Amino acid sequence: MVKLRSLSICFLAALVSSCAALNAELVISNTVIAPDGYPIDAIVVNGQTPGPVLSAQKGERFQVNVTDLLVDESMNISTTIHWHGIMQHGSVQMDGTAMVTQCPIASEDSFVYDFTPANQTGSYWYHSHFQLQYCEGVRGALVIYDPEDPYRSLYDFDNASTIITLVDWYHVNAYDVGFTDNPASTLINGAGRYPGGPPVPLSVVQVTPGVRYRMRLMSMACKTNWVFTIDKHVFTVIEADSEYTTPLVVDSIQILAGQRYSFILVANQPVDNYWIHAMPNYDTTFTGGLHSAILRYDGAPPIDPINRNSTSQAPLLEQNLHALVDPAAPGVAELGAADVSLNLESVWDDNLRFLINGYTYTSPSTPILQQVLSGNLDVSDLQPYGSVYTLPGNSTIELSIPGGQPEGPHPFHLHGHSFSVVRSAGTEVYNYANPVRRDTTGNGESGDNVTIRFRTDNPGPWIFHCHIDFHLEQGMAVIFAEDTSDIASGLNITSPWKQLCTTYNALAPSEQSVEQHRRRHIKRRIGH
Repeated sequence: MVKLRSLSICFLAALVSSCAALNAELVISNTVIAPDGYPIDAIVVNGQTPGPVLSAQKGERFQVNVTDLLVDESMNISTTIHWHGIMQHGSVQMDGTAMVTQCPIASEDSFVYDFTPANQTGSYWYHSHFQLQYCEGVRGALVIYDPEDPYRSLYDFDNASTIITLVDWYHVNAYDVGFTDNPASTLINGAGRYPGGPPVPLSVVQVTPGVRYRMRLMSMACKTNWVFTIDKHVFTVIEADSEYTTPLVVDSIQILAGQRYSFILVANQPVDNYWIHAMPNYDTTFTGGLHSAILRYDGAPPIDPINRNSTSQAPLLEQNLHALVDPAAPGVAELGAADVSLNLESVWDDNLRFLINGYTYTSPSTPILQQVLSGNLDVSDLQPYGSVYTLPGNSTIELSIPGGQPEGPHPFHLHGHSFSVVRSAGTEVYNYANPVRRDTTGNGESGDNVTIRFRTDNPGPWIFHCHIDFHLEQGMAVIFAEDTSDIASGLNITSPWKQLCTTYNALAPSEQSVEQHRRRHIKRRIGH
């Protein structure tokens, strides 16, 4: 775990002000790894994937120096780091979204991400937000601990050992993943097995009988959604996407790309080994330890668990989650009564590009934030045309997102905000009184009309996109240019941020992005 500062110092100081933080260093480089026993070229963070855990206390300042040492152009050699779930109030330039809030970091260059998430706590993660790069390994967990956690009396441990990360892993370059191709394996905390592969050691979560744990479950998927279970154990969910929820007892959790949950696990079963399963949406086979890890009680032998077949009796349903703090959705509690209401209809075109309201998102040549800072404040002035929506400040926004598109459900993630899910997938009920608040939600199947609300209290250009990374690459995104007239006044734009574009724009085209791979990827996914 990478700690940004002595937690004992900042634990107290966070109650009144932010602490200065020591720099954390993230080095992005290429190497060959074999997390499931199959060697493949990949991208690692500080020599590993997932990358090191970043941890802080509430109110701490983040100063993270990202150094790009990438050399393999087939996976892109420029990069960015996005801090998934961090709202970046007053620091939109640190959001890390390529060509939205910054130019990418060039190979052999570095950039310091400097931001203070003063009022945020919970479970987050970081990943590259450039092309398909995080599918190649650029991702890791991030936790901000809360000294005033309202559930602190309900658990005994909450540390790096109680983080569970889920990753879908491929045995080919991400640009060679076809439309019908499934991942080779599921990695739980960085380890997994694939069909016909060697019985490599699986990840082990060690527990002590009678002890209570706050487990932080994080999906770092590129595509897959999973149903997560632990044999013979139930979970009390207390957090969704870094927002506290009222306690909900479940025995399985469907988790989509980009989502996070905290749940309390009580080690109240006989001393033994128990399977941790993450059943992907494309396979129900766990034979030989596929899609699995091990929950091991102290005193149990170091062996694989026995198979225990069971059926979920209490699955997590999003509509059953309720925000703990200020639970009401913003605005008038009536459908369509927001200050701005938008319907975002997604379709596929003949080339398997996604269009939202008739336009496919394509990365602009100049970051949208830079466009705004240059004086382009109206939607007609901002590129990419058709994919940018200007939103007024201090207003309630309601978005409806119909489901049913191929390769769904689609997990939509909003940068810069959490939102209230007033209608969840799988239900026709609208709940404005106490819906779950989160930053990533699935749009469901045909007939669903998932509806969310948020308040425009954070000026900046914020991307809203499907977190299946292949779908973002295929254009499933829009930009909300929020309160454009006030963006510049709240920012501290530094020379290193400006220099990113100067350096990046001077690169040869092949060093900026792998256009040839993008074209090959589209053809392969179509099946040509």
